[in-house]
Amino acid sequence: MNKNLLIIGFVWPEPKSSAAGIRMLQLIKVFQSQEYQITFASSCAKIENAFNLENIGVAQVDIELNNSSFDDFIKELNPSVVLFDRFMMEEQFGWRVYESCPQAIKLLDTEDLHCLRKGRESAFKDGVEFNTSYLFNDTAKREIASIYRCDLSLIISEAEMDILKNQFNVDASLLMYLPFILDKIEDEVILNLPKFKERQHFIAIGNFLHEPNYNAVLYLKQSIWPLIKQQLLEAELHIYGAYATQKVNQLHNEKDGFLIKGFAKDVNEVMKHSKVCLAPLRFGAGLKGKLVDAMLNGTPCVTTTIGAEGMFGDLNANSFIVDNPETFASKAVELYSDSIIWEEKQHNGFQIINQRFNKNLNQKNFIDVLEKTKKEFQNYRLHNFIGQMLQHHTLQSTKYMSRWIEEKNRA
Repeated sequence: MNKNLLIIGFVWPEPKSSAAGIRMLQLIKVFQSQEYQITFASSCAKIENAFNLENIGVAQVDIELNNSSFDDFIKELNPSVVLFDRFMMEEQFGWRVYESCPQAIKLLDTEDLHCLRKGRESAFKDGVEFNTSYLFNDTAKREIASIYRCDLSLIISEAEMDILKNQFNVDASLLMYLPFILDKIEDEVILNLPKFKERQHFIAIGNFLHEPNYNAVLYLKQSIWPLIKQQLLEAELHIYGAYATQKVNQLHNEKDGFLIKGFAKDVNEVMKHSKVCLAPLRFGAGLKGKLVDAMLNGTPCVTTTIGAEGMFGDLNANSFIVDNPETFASKAVELYSDSIIWEEKQHNGFQIINQRFNKNLNQKNFIDVLEKTKKEFQNYRLHNFIGQMLQHHTLQSTKYMSRWIEEKNRA
């Protein structure tokens, strides 16, 4: 049986820069465990932080937008499964996949719900409470249409599963909850992590191309860190993240202990020596990779409701979860100063990784659902009339717009 996977990436994976890059490598490893031959294709230019997929046996191919060369490429490759990395890639290439390889299973990895993230950001900037009028935005129309055109969409957060099913009325058969896929933290690893007294300072981390991360750092600078610093005079806040721009670097202040450290070559190294992770996210979506990194390295957190969304389920959090800046600062000081509370939160984090993000369980669930989808995809497509309708109109509009752009580029 043909086990040939094509991944069409929005960007080349950067696991050292973003949770999205880590997520992509996790999915690749799942398919490799099932002996798939994998090709990763992207129209995005490679940059220095991009992971060399060829080192793990994945072919890398550059493709072009609005160019029929992709049609020849995919016909020759003849994948049995095509995975779109974010809905924008399905918009660009989905109709070409449908025409050239109609039997290929189409998977969509949303990474996070872009419409939710954008809606929350708009509501935040407008200074009002988020509601459905912000959720049902133009991005939502595009993203939900993409979900319907695919055979199965991978949703990283239970909260986003609920939104898709209850707010957008998407049929559950089109969705699969698939959080991070992580190895168990073994007891030996836990024992070798630095203890409470061996750690110092606070840490905040996140890719600065991601607007929620920059906003969180600004929030720390203006409203939270001054309150912490008043009570912990010797403490420092070390802020790490790829793509720090001038507006980020200008926040650096050694006198206040507010230190912009830039790109972390090894997130585990900086995280495991920090005492507390601060993640005061005020908008965003998906699961927060920074909180996962903290739990993996035994670093308790203080975060917000947005930061905690979808992370902990029914388990006790590794974090204090507060949305008020004064309370946020107070809890940060408490966690930094009290070894008993700190060790309790640390233990909670290990349980969350080993239970909610358990590699064996989540990988098996994904493989089982994928195999069922492959066997019954004709029946699924037959009963997904909305998907058929959207596919029809995509072929009539996006296809001819792309053809027009291609001809224009030739002129």
